[in-house]
Amino acid sequence: MYSDEVNLNGSNVMAVLYLAKKYMVPSLADKYTEYLQDNLDPSSVFSILPSAQKYEEKTLADECWQVIDKQTEEAVKSDGFATIERSLLEAVVVRDTLTIEEIELFKAVDLWATKQCEKQGLAADGATKRRILGEEVIKGIRFPTMKQEDFGSVVLDSDILRKKEIVSLVKRLTSASKTPVGFPETKRSGFGEDIQRCCRFGPLSKCLASQYDSQTTDAISFSVDKDIELRGVCLFGSENNTYQVELEIKNTKNRTRLVSKTGNFASKLIQCEKYSYHGFEVMFDQKVILAKDTRYWLRADISGPDSLCGRDGVSCVNCGDVIITFLESCYSFLGAVNQSGVKNGQFPEFLIA
Repeated sequence: MYSDEVNLNGSNVMAVLYLAKKYMVPSLADKYTEYLQDNLDPSSVFSILPSAQKYEEKTLADECWQVIDKQTEEAVKSDGFATIERSLLEAVVVRDTLTIEEIELFKAVDLWATKQCEKQGLAADGATKRRILGEEVIKGIRFPTMKQEDFGSVVLDSDILRKKEIVSLVKRLTSASKTPVGFPETKRSGFGEDIQRCCRFGPLSKCLASQYDSQTTDAISFSVDKDIELRGVCLFGSENNTYQVELEIKNTKNRTRLVSKTGNFASKLIQCEKYSYHGFEVMFDQKVILAKDTRYWLRADISGPDSLCGRDGVSCVNCGDVIITFLESCYSFLGAVNQSGVKNGQFPEFLIA
């Protein structure tokens, strides 16, 4: 145990940390922290965070919260989220810096309560779920920021809210009342109004399905007329399907990579300015600054079922005070099968700040 040699894996890492702390072996504790940092992602964050808090690994705990803030939806849909303690659930729900639509957070919280009911052998009715969740969690959900249709089709069916709360919230959502409703009424800062959704396709966005295999890619070039921060991009999918994506953005002049992202993404219904579509958001883990009048190319290798794709794309999009110009990617001229271009294909929306 006192040697510097240790072979860490998912089955022994927690035991190693316990021994390192008990017998005060700093080098062993450091190896544990390095292992968890290397394996920290949305699918593992809720397995790692409780241990980081228990053993007072503040740096690691802070990194866990950064992952939760930046990739909230992926994190709360992970298997680990369904098994967290109620105290940690409350800490998540009251957090202002989450990047998630409120309805998606509510679905995850409702599922957590349902799993707890199953674990305790209880009927998963609204009253029981509310008791298990506790008032702090319920009052942390920002129901007034939801869309009316989401509130009506998802929240009401859960039976978690009381009749008086439902009446007050319906009046607020329909603008029939401005009386305080007892729930936070501002969007979370992580998913606030500062993110602009820039759509590059016309209102008729659906065309023949895209087929994914090892011989195809999706790529497009673009530039902006002022310095901006790119928070993420959207991709088309299809209903109730999951896609594996390897995505990157490079400067076309010097070939330097600005950002890359790999992961599995579940398709959902997304509402953009002109239409709704089934797809998913790929949010970046780091700050991505695009310089004005610089040409970049965006490439995505996608694995999964056939998806929708866009058509009637435009070469220039005005998004607030920014103009995004799209051009054909070099992939279109290198013999590769590129399924995307200015007029058709992937990348329906760019998410900028």
